[in-house]
Amino acid sequence: MLTDPISDMLTRIRNAALARHERVRIPASRLKHTIADVLKAEGYVADVSLEAEDQTQPSATLTLVLKYGRDRIPAIEGIRRVSRPGRRIYVQAREIPKVKSGLGIAVLSTSRGIMSDRQARKAGVGGELLCEVW
Repeated sequence: MLTDPISDMLTRIRNAALARHERVRIPASRLKHTIADVLKAEGYVADVSLEAEDQTQPSATLTLVLKYGRDRIPAIEGIRRVSRPGRRIYVQAREIPKVKSGLGIAVLSTSRGIMSDRQARKAGVGGELLCEVW
């Protein structure tokens, strides 16, 4: 049993990008699917699909198609978990950090749902700082 499924998701994405895999499969949850949708909207992932349950697999699977540039350089250069189960990090709207001076994104869990740092600043809401991607 995993104690931190979001960290597991980010580690799988990081490892797949470093190994230059085209796809990465992750056990699905609603939170992971929403985080993956934010990564897709910000241009870090090419596609996100949810494969429903069937007879051979016990649960649904989330498949992410990774995005690469020239010479197979991954779009995700780095991905880091910020708020952990042992130490939650909460920020107000005016305290949301700029990742790599605005070249990366932060993913937040707010009262209005999961959103990127730009969306949270625009909406004027803070929340739990889940991860940073650059």
